Amino acid sequence: MAPMKRYSGELLGPRSHIVILGSCKVGNFVVSTPVIRGLRSRFPDAVLGFLGSTITADFEEALPQLDWHCSWDGQDVECGLLLQQQISAQRRKWGPVQLAVNLDGFNPVTCTLVPWLEPNFVAGGSLSQTLRSTLPWGDEPRQRFLLDSDWDSEAFLKRYTGIFRSNYIAELFCQLAYVQEYVDPTEVSLPSQEPDFDVPELLIHCTTARGAKVWPFKFWTEVVRAVTATGWKVGLVGSCPSAQRDAYNAGEGEELLLQSTSLIDLRGRTSLIQLAGACLKATAVISVDAGPLHIASAMGTPTLAIVGNDADGVGASPIRLWLPRVDNCQRTVSSHTCEQCTLNCFNNNDCLVEGHPCMSGVTSKQVLEWLNPLLP
Repeated sequence: MAPMKRYSGELLGPRSHIVILGSCKVGNFVVSTPVIRGLRSRFPDAVLGFLGSTITADFEEALPQLDWHCSWDGQDVECGLLLQQQISAQRRKWGPVQLAVNLDGFNPVTCTLVPWLEPNFVAGGSLSQTLRSTLPWGDEPRQRFLLDSDWDSEAFLKRYTGIFRSNYIAELFCQLAYVQEYVDPTEVSLPSQEPDFDVPELLIHCTTARGAKVWPFKFWTEVVRAVTATGWKVGLVGSCPSAQRDAYNAGEGEELLLQSTSLIDLRGRTSLIQLAGACLKATAVISVDAGPLHIASAMGTPTLAIVGNDADGVGASPIRLWLPRVDNCQRTVSSHTCEQCTLNCFNNNDCLVEGHPCMSGVTSKQVLEWLNPLLP
């Protein structure tokens, strides 16, 4: 077995086999699509495979740039063996892997999968071929930046002057794969499919796996009542109610919101590709910092990101890194400045300050002022 080497932009041979390893998080997948398009543009004759997630599998299946995909996060007790068999089958069909690009480079699963692929070159996190240590990072800044502890700051850009133009995660991914000259990382596009229901004018998404980014439900109530008073219908999207409650910090908030307003419950009614179709048909989408925000932004629909960040960007979300960079997406501005999440590198699940002042510093009035030009 030839040793794996760190990728530094080398040209690959004709009909090269390239495998991208993705995340099981929706937003991460959405911002990985420019890398997929960039690799297809740079290597038009290559075979592009994607090791992704059961969660985003419908998107993966519909992306025209991909030649094959399979999921690494299956729940079957024999999923590891099945995955190894699938990888072996793809290598037999398409030939050895020349390049593996790991876009979930701190995940021990994807870092273990890279050596399974036996690639010539590696971009992103990986174990060594012995699986006993990390593959050395080398000296190339487009690889070593992954070791940096702070991607969201202005100081990060200063450390990489002349290399990165922004902190935006899609650009960092494109730089990692050396396709930054072949694609605009801010242009994120997704396939879509119409849902089997009439789409309300406004779609809202209230929850996230990180509780520090949740907006108080009293403000959602005020927004929904004001909007429905104009004659618009408002739909609540998300996972099934139990998942929203237990995994995404809804608690009883969404149920109380549904009981106290004429909000339409669409949770669990769509696959992700159908959610993209619903966002495409909606007149507007309002969401906290979560996967549906990225989907709506990618569909070109007027989208408001409810984030607890002040005018300088300091607050609950790493917005320099993650906020979509498209004209149809705007964000709220909190009246409260708090650096606690930044100081904790956004690793805190819940707010560290009593009363959650950064998210409470975003009022329903501010949200309605953004929405008013679209209302009847």
